[in-house]
Amino acid sequence: MFTTDEKARGLAYLEQLHEKYEGVGQDFFDYLEGLVQSKGLSYWEYIHLNSLLGLQVPRTNYKDEVIFITYHQITELYFKLIKQELEQLSDPNHEEFLEANGWMKRVNRCATYMKHICDSFDVMRSVMSREDFVNFRMALLPASGFQSVQFRHIEIMSTDLWSLLNGEARQNFDPSSLDIDAAYPAIYWKRGSIDANTGEKTLTLKEFERNYDGHLTRFIKRYEYRNLNYLYQNAPEPIQQNEAVRAALRSFDLYFNGYWRLSHLGASSRHLAKTEGGTGGTNWRKYLPPKEQQVLFYRSLWSADEINRWGEDIIKEKFRANIEKRWMKVPK
Repeated sequence: MFTTDEKARGLAYLEQLHEKYEGVGQDFFDYLEGLVQSKGLSYWEYIHLNSLLGLQVPRTNYKDEVIFITYHQITELYFKLIKQELEQLSDPNHEEFLEANGWMKRVNRCATYMKHICDSFDVMRSVMSREDFVNFRMALLPASGFQSVQFRHIEIMSTDLWSLLNGEARQNFDPSSLDIDAAYPAIYWKRGSIDANTGEKTLTLKEFERNYDGHLTRFIKRYEYRNLNYLYQNAPEPIQQNEAVRAALRSFDLYFNGYWRLSHLGASSRHLAKTEGGTGGTNWRKYLPPKEQQVLFYRSLWSADEINRWGEDIIKEKFRANIEKRWMKVPK
């Protein structure tokens, strides 16, 4: 039997459900019967566990290829979460759009997701066998993480096109009157995945352009006045001057355009150091270092000196951290 309090709670919930389904023109009792007839939801059904575990399909017999596949799939899922935060924050109809707390919450989430991606790169750098990587990686050409369209989406959602141009193009284009169709060919990633010997585009880049150039041009136009940098620059003063918001934006910028690129560079240096180029002979030594690209999302939040030294402080920081780890292992 129900207690008096339990009956009151149950009636309140029933009234809420009735109001909910009546509001959308549905029969409340049909849905109530469906609730009675439905079975409980299991964990493995909810996250589609069997499907999820069946997505790691190696192309070779090298066991460490599963590590490579799994890391990239996890990374893409984190990218999906970052895009979700940026989509909500860039929606002018969203209640958090004009609230500093909303900015802090969502941008800090983006930074946290990127931090997890960067921290987990040790799996790629030190756990995965170099010998296995060198052997199985060539069987995957021309596929490359360079072709992650979600990564490009995040860049476009985070800042203006001018900030994503290569260094020379940023000198030639006026950010206040930028023609997207004219400037897009100078976007920085088109200097990536270039054959280190011939200077020609690799098949990796050619296929990416063929599949996504039209889509990405449209995506840039969609976010021209919705990207996070534009919204921040035009936000009310309480948001622009909020130190916690500024710190969150700097942190996201640092992890995405600093730590992540250097983490990738570290893994490439370990696995590809003895090769002429990257996978497929690419120019990874020129493309990956943050100092080479100097791509930042929120330039107004960094000093000219910080931009000029972009990436250098991170390298020094990691060097000090590695020295400290080795020192701690020395027997006293």
